Amino acid sequence: MGTLSKVLCLVLLCCAVAAAEGTLKYKDPKQPLGARIRDLMNRMTLQEKIGQMVQIERSVATPEVMKKYFIGSVLSGGGSVPSEKATPETWVNMVNEIQKASLSTRLGIPMIYGIDAVHGHNNVYGATIFPHNVGLGVTRDPNLLKRIGAATALEVRATGIPYAFAPCIAVCRDPRWGRCYESYSEDYRIVKQMTEIIPGLQGDLPTKRKGVPFVGGKTKVAACAKHFVGDGGTVRGIDENNTVIDSKGLFGIHMPGYYNAVNKGVATIMVSYSAWNGLRMHANKELVTGFLKNKLKFRGFVISDWQGIDRITTPPHLNYSYSVYAGISAGIDMIMVPYNYTEFIDEINSQIQKKLIPLSRIDDAVKRILRVKFTMGLFEEPLADLSFANQLGSKEHRELAREAVRKSLVLLKNGKTGAKPLLPLPKKTGKILVAGTHADNLGYQCGGWTITWQGLNGNDHTVGTTILAAVKNTVAPTTQVVYNQNPDANFVKSGKFDYAIVVVGEPPYAEMFGDTTNLTISAPGPSTIGNVCGSVKCVVVVVSGRPVVIQPYVSTIDALVAAWLPGTEGQGVADALFGDYGFTGKLARTWFKSVKQLPMNVGDLHYDPLYPFGFGLTTKPYKM
Repeated sequence: MGTLSKVLCLVLLCCAVAAAEGTLKYKDPKQPLGARIRDLMNRMTLQEKIGQMVQIERSVATPEVMKKYFIGSVLSGGGSVPSEKATPETWVNMVNEIQKASLSTRLGIPMIYGIDAVHGHNNVYGATIFPHNVGLGVTRDPNLLKRIGAATALEVRATGIPYAFAPCIAVCRDPRWGRCYESYSEDYRIVKQMTEIIPGLQGDLPTKRKGVPFVGGKTKVAACAKHFVGDGGTVRGIDENNTVIDSKGLFGIHMPGYYNAVNKGVATIMVSYSAWNGLRMHANKELVTGFLKNKLKFRGFVISDWQGIDRITTPPHLNYSYSVYAGISAGIDMIMVPYNYTEFIDEINSQIQKKLIPLSRIDDAVKRILRVKFTMGLFEEPLADLSFANQLGSKEHRELAREAVRKSLVLLKNGKTGAKPLLPLPKKTGKILVAGTHADNLGYQCGGWTITWQGLNGNDHTVGTTILAAVKNTVAPTTQVVYNQNPDANFVKSGKFDYAIVVVGEPPYAEMFGDTTNLTISAPGPSTIGNVCGSVKCVVVVVSGRPVVIQPYVSTIDALVAAWLPGTEGQGVADALFGDYGFTGKLARTWFKSVKQLPMNVGDLHYDPLYPFGFGLTTKPYKM
């Protein structure tokens, strides 16, 4: 064979290889979505399919593990970060390192990285922390929620992450539940309205095809409606417990938010740890497959909660074989393992071999996961860059959070009977007192799910404005601001203060660590109220994840504000206290008189609240 012939053969061979590459339909974005999914699935081995169904924690997601087990997804658990106070660059590099391992596998299927971004990008240092959902429900402002979703998506993308485990669309029916602050309201109608955060996170659904997941490119993220279903209805508000309710109650109160979420193209839905009338939701085939997938026509993927299948049994992990069988058979597509992935992979393989789990169930799961990955453009642009780094904690997003804080405040009292209203407060006065455990504590202001899972105490964990700092920013330069966290009565009496601002509430908590039977303001809050409000005109600002016991103190208080868990932008509280903006918020939860009344929700026969659902005094902006 001559030289020319050899060159010709080589050229033809190269062309043949290129043509073969060209036939990889799944890599061609011009191909229809269905054709891409089918083509890729036809090429996949069983082990590659099983890998797609596995989600592991970043701490165990080494490149070797990603490649060996074809892992489909990785997550950061609450507070799981690449380094303390990590920059966007550190985050992007970590996510890309994991992704490069996935791309180096035989088929190069990208992994999807998920994180809890439940009130802004809350694990990340310097991110904008928005008010928790309990406050956002007060606003009854779907457009505000959509803007918060869009801002959160940009901040999540700033760190190279394309998937957020939000929103929580629980309908909290008992404030003793430790996750009540993650719920917009006790009323499903408000929760339905607030699902407008989904198109904020994902982008507006371009078609009216019901149930089809949608993520609109690199500025958006896949969302996750959670926790399906009835998580907010457990007996006595005990986390992960049993929701005892008939079908009418479940479908009438707890399900409506999911109709809206699916119609808005939510990409994923997370299953609840809780049970419905004794059957764990992670094992409920009738609701996960029968209702969500078949009746509502949800086409995205269903994901378990953290070790969710383990917790099908009591105690957890008692019978892992049963847990795997029940969870996969129920219709869960992706398992948040998150550590012991080999145990899960071995167990599912064994059950497939024994024909306990049919291959059709595996194919359904993988098809759904790939549908989301293709739809969001992960195959075209699997690697992140730093183009959105400047979005993290941006001035524009902080202004949006400040607006959300203002709109989420509820004015419960303004002036004692027969007296003039205390609010808005004058900016120009002689001397004012700021007191209370929550006045100068950014961690307390943000609540749980902030930097760490359980939240933090203090001001050095992230960037923001405390309520004390906001007061100092707002008053006239000649007004003297005295801060004393827990003054005694003599200090207050002798201080010649014109008025006082007392900021008290609950410490941070998350999930079962927030379950309580007494719902009290944490000490020394009640004594601070007594010492201050007994001697000087005072406004009490309550920073809490839910209504708390306040009735014993109301008569001594001149003005009372529910600020919920406002996040990093405490300036929004001062905006309303000093009248730059008026109070507009209306309670989205019933404020009880005594815990003995619980559960008590709007519409109940024996409804006797301290402040009813929908209550909220208003003020007009103060014109200088």
